[in-house]
Amino acid sequence: MYSAIAANKRNTVLIVAGFVILLGALAYWWGEATGNGSSSWFIIGFIALYALFQYYMASSIAIAMSGAVPIEKADNPRLWRIVENLAIADGMPMPKVYIIPDPAPNAFATGRDPKHAVVAATTGLLAIMDDQELEGVMAHELGHVKNYDIRVSTIVFGLVSAVGILADMALRAAFFSGHSSDRRNSNDGGLGAALIIIGIVASIVAWLIGPLVSAAVSRQREYLADATGAKTTRYPDGLARALAKLGQYGKPMRRASSSMAHMYINDPIKPGMVERLFSTHPPIPERIARLQKIGGKF
Repeated sequence: MYSAIAANKRNTVLIVAGFVILLGALAYWWGEATGNGSSSWFIIGFIALYALFQYYMASSIAIAMSGAVPIEKADNPRLWRIVENLAIADGMPMPKVYIIPDPAPNAFATGRDPKHAVVAATTGLLAIMDDQELEGVMAHELGHVKNYDIRVSTIVFGLVSAVGILADMALRAAFFSGHSSDRRNSNDGGLGAALIIIGIVASIVAWLIGPLVSAAVSRQREYLADATGAKTTRYPDGLARALAKLGQYGKPMRRASSSMAHMYINDPIKPGMVERLFSTHPPIPERIARLQKIGGKF
C-alpha cells in the first residue's frame, strides 16, 4: 500500500511538472515571436493571484454550491462520531462537518490544510451505508485533506487558465497585427503568422490537453485518497463495499456542478461518452480492485 501511495504522488508530480514545462515553453515562444515576453508573464502572474484567491475561498464556494448544512454532534451523532474517530486516528484537528440534503449518495472534502478541513456527506449516502462503509468513505475524504489535494488542484487550475489566456492574447494580437497600418511590412506578416500558430497551439493545450491533464491529476488523487483511507482504517473492504454501493445506487446530484465534480468521492454528474474521456474519477471497478489488492497486504 505504501508503494501505491508513493506511485500516485510521483505520477502527479510528473504530470504537473510536464505541464509547467509546456507552459514555460509557450511563454518563451511568445517572447521570441514578439520580442517582448513580459506581457505573457504578467498574465501568468494574474492567473496565479486568481488561483490564490480560489485557494483560500474554495471551501466557502464548495459549501455554497452544494447546499451543505453545518451540523454539530447532537444533529447526527453517527456521522460526527465516525469523523471524530478518524481525525483522532490521523492526528488531525476535528474538521467541520456538513450534511447535504440530497438523495444521491455522495460525499466531498475541502480545505487548504487539516486546520481548515470540511467534510460533507449527502443524506442519500448516510441512508445506504453501514458504519464500516461510511467510515471508509469519510477516511477517503479526510485523505484528500491530509494529502493537500486542494493545493494540487489549484495549481493545475492556474496552469490551465494561464495557457487559455495566453492563447486568447496571441490570437487577438495576431488579429490587430494583421489590421495595423504597417501590415504590408514583411516583419509584421511574419509576426502575425507566428502569433496565430502560438494561439492555435495554446488553444489546443487549453481546451483539450488541459482538461485531460486535470482529469489525470484528479484520478491520481482519487487513487491516493483511497489508499490513504485504507491506511487509516486498516480495513480496505469497508471503502471497497462503499464504492460498490456507489456504483450500484449512484445517480446525479440535484445541485451538481462540473467545476467541483473532482471534490466528490463519486462523479456527481452522469457523464456521456465524451465526458467520460475528461472524467475526474477513475472507474469504480478499478478502484475496488486496487483496494482489494491493498487489503491482502495487511
